[in-house]
Amino acid sequence: MSYLKTRIKDFLNWRNPVMDIQKHLDEAAGWILRAQKATPDDGVAHSYDFKEDKWLASYPETTGYIIETLYKYANRFEKPEYAEAARKMALWESQEQFDEGGVRAGKMDADTVVPTIFNTGQVLFGWAAAIENEKENAVFIDSITKASDWLVDAMDEDGAWRKFASPFGGVGKESSYNTRVAYGLVRAFEVTANRRYLEAAEKNVDYVLSISHENGFLPHNCLSTPESPLIHTIAYSIRGIYEVGLKAVRSDFIDLAERMAAAVAIAQSEDGSIPGTLNKNWQPDSKWSCLTGNSQMAINWLRMALASGNDKFVDNAINSNLFNMSTQVLDGDNANIKGAIKGSMPITGGYMTNRFPNWATKFFMDALMFEIEWREKKQEKPQEKNGDNS
Repeated sequence: MSYLKTRIKDFLNWRNPVMDIQKHLDEAAGWILRAQKATPDDGVAHSYDFKEDKWLASYPETTGYIIETLYKYANRFEKPEYAEAARKMALWESQEQFDEGGVRAGKMDADTVVPTIFNTGQVLFGWAAAIENEKENAVFIDSITKASDWLVDAMDEDGAWRKFASPFGGVGKESSYNTRVAYGLVRAFEVTANRRYLEAAEKNVDYVLSISHENGFLPHNCLSTPESPLIHTIAYSIRGIYEVGLKAVRSDFIDLAERMAAAVAIAQSEDGSIPGTLNKNWQPDSKWSCLTGNSQMAINWLRMALASGNDKFVDNAINSNLFNMSTQVLDGDNANIKGAIKGSMPITGGYMTNRFPNWATKFFMDALMFEIEWREKKQEKPQEKNGDNS
């Protein structure tokens, strides 16, 4: 499929028929491996630029959390080649880690080479998964310990991270979506039993709770426009707050995450998409949809259902998955886009414009696996639905 044809289809809101959920999941997984092979190292290409017809360099941050997705997929569906790809990614992350423990900002071809808080926190997920899945895991234990210690030492006394902000994006230095880093420290605690990491995670979410608005809106929660944050970063913060709340047994954290999830559910469109940005009153502030954020919110809603037994957000999650499934290209011979998820719908939207970022497909896989898990728990079969061509 050509770039121009995709633009026209998106402009007319022509979407694709939704197939069996396993088909969508398998095609997404295949694209991730092609994105890894598109680079000269064992990292995963940041994205495929459809307009320019080129793969971008490997991205340590998102390769880090792709690792956990591939291990889960490999174990669940008996596909050892994906576990091997994950192992290579984890080893590559350890090789590229700074001696003091941090992970570099930006892509591998970036001119500025410095460690940053958020990226380091995301690679914790990959090392934790590697520790759980690989018998020879001493290198991963060393890496996750160095990284976690570096993160804890960099934290300010009030629980915020202000040092080592990314030089490539963001406004200000105390990002609320760093609760996703706190969640990474929870994973580090789970594989090392070092309680210092859990205590730091709780301290960060305490800080975020202290600055939250009465309606659950968080300041400092976007890459560029804090007054109208991306659903991508909103979803990051929700997951972090919720997971730290579960592990630390903090009902106030869980309550905040659920209030935020409920607010996003109200903003969701009838077709299952979520506006790419929401303002401080949780009202839509864009006409395009961030597909990464759609999947992340499906994950959040399903995670809450599985953890609490309350299915109040499950329909929101399923509809979000269905929307994203209808944007995924499953036919044609363009391997650069087959199985991948765009940054935005339409592709010219305001997030990762004209690109297929690797993390959009990663979170799409996670969301589908969470839906499969929920349906198995409820003994329900996945739905099929035709794309909306209206």
